[in-house]
Amino acid sequence: MKKRSSGILMHISSLEGKFGIGSIGEEAYKFVDFLVKAGQKYWQILPLGHTSYGDSPYQCFSAFAGNPHFIDLDILVDDGLLSIEDYINEDFGASEEKVDYGLIFEKRNKILKTAYKNFKNKNLNRHESFEYERFKNENSFWLDDYSDYMAIKETFDLVSWKEWDEDIRNREEKALRKYRKELKDEIEYYKFIQFLFVKQWKELKDYANYNGIEIIGDLPIYVAEDSADMWSNPKMFKVDENNNPKVVAGCPPDAFAITGQLWGNPIYDWEAMDKDNYKWWISRIRESFKLYDMIRIDHFRGFESYWEIPYGDETAVNGKWVKGPGIKLFNAIKKELGDLNIIAEDLGFMTDEVIEFRDETGFPGMKVLQFGFGGEDSTDLPHNYVKNSIAYTGTHDNETIMGWVNTMATKEEKEKALAYLNVKNLDDSYDFIREIWGSVSFLAIATMQDLLNLGSEARMNIPSVLGGNWQWRIKKDQLTDELAKKLKDLTKLYGRI
Repeated sequence: MKKRSSGILMHISSLEGKFGIGSIGEEAYKFVDFLVKAGQKYWQILPLGHTSYGDSPYQCFSAFAGNPHFIDLDILVDDGLLSIEDYINEDFGASEEKVDYGLIFEKRNKILKTAYKNFKNKNLNRHESFEYERFKNENSFWLDDYSDYMAIKETFDLVSWKEWDEDIRNREEKALRKYRKELKDEIEYYKFIQFLFVKQWKELKDYANYNGIEIIGDLPIYVAEDSADMWSNPKMFKVDENNNPKVVAGCPPDAFAITGQLWGNPIYDWEAMDKDNYKWWISRIRESFKLYDMIRIDHFRGFESYWEIPYGDETAVNGKWVKGPGIKLFNAIKKELGDLNIIAEDLGFMTDEVIEFRDETGFPGMKVLQFGFGGEDSTDLPHNYVKNSIAYTGTHDNETIMGWVNTMATKEEKEKALAYLNVKNLDDSYDFIREIWGSVSFLAIATMQDLLNLGSEARMNIPSVLGGNWQWRIKKDQLTDELAKKLKDLTKLYGRI
């Protein structure tokens, strides 16, 4: 039986600090310390991937590579790869509460290339040289394609591989040899920054684990069209003779989006994946558990059936439901990797078949309290929860609790929330946190924004809206001892310590 516990959802980008975006440095370690003081067990984050245009952690250049934005610059000084003068006078953005991704990309890329130059000129000792070469060898199955992709992408002004010259777009052997020779140093740079990312991340994870904190990672079901995965292995997806996607992913029309959601991700050719016993997926899950203690698989229902939209459509209206691999995929993963700590993101339109599939895997599903006040007797209300579930105040796609109360909730929803929570006013998201902490779900998670009682200004993402998302950052000095004690007392009260 899983022990009752709780945790906080906050992405690395949302940490405070001096580099314009949260990093795997001092502030990340301080957040671990805060979680310990607050009696928490879990730190949940969003995907750590190398983000592409739009800055969404769910649209990345690789299913395996880490985000260079999160590499901590002060640690590189300690490692002898930078001097403080290399970045002390750089402008990383006017606001300490919002990430300016365009500026961050420009500044950090320049600084990391300085670190790479210093690395090449550094006399590495035997251990340092062995560590770097071992990293490259152990990760070559994804690192080589990713590094090729990013270096070539730079020569084509960062456009998608679909706009490259035909020979390299189609990975003709002569073209590959040419670019690998011409871009040898640039390719090595991308291997180097992945080495830095993994080294810093694993040190942070070790620190968290040593202090009793486990990290919940997030695994997007799909990869981006503009990715090394699709360029290097297009036959893994449903493509035509020119390797263009035939269909893309999304969600059908509903009350929240009348034309549905058009995500645009290529869809896997599950029949082809079945023929090699889902080798790519097994590798992806295996690598994920090197980075995290537990993973949430996004859009889990897509493994049972998914919404398939004709490529080129401007909305999701003309899509259709298509059967996915179902339990066969997860049986293959379990046979290879054993029992795993996986959370099934089972939000959205759920059929009996999807529920049966989730239950067959044994993975816990998600319950989001914010969704609970709109129907007669919602399964998102705590009296309907089951032990094998994760209770949330909201997710990265939701309004904050206070934002929902003030801008989205109907009069009827507010009245139901008042009665259900047994409060006189809906002015404190802590009342919602108390409700899920007291539920039977073995794990309860609150967003950092809800713990701080913040409004719409702190919302992380508005689905299907490009721009203005993923920017929120915590303010300096908001992680107080008083806040930690308040949360620890609640956690102890409901038996989650």
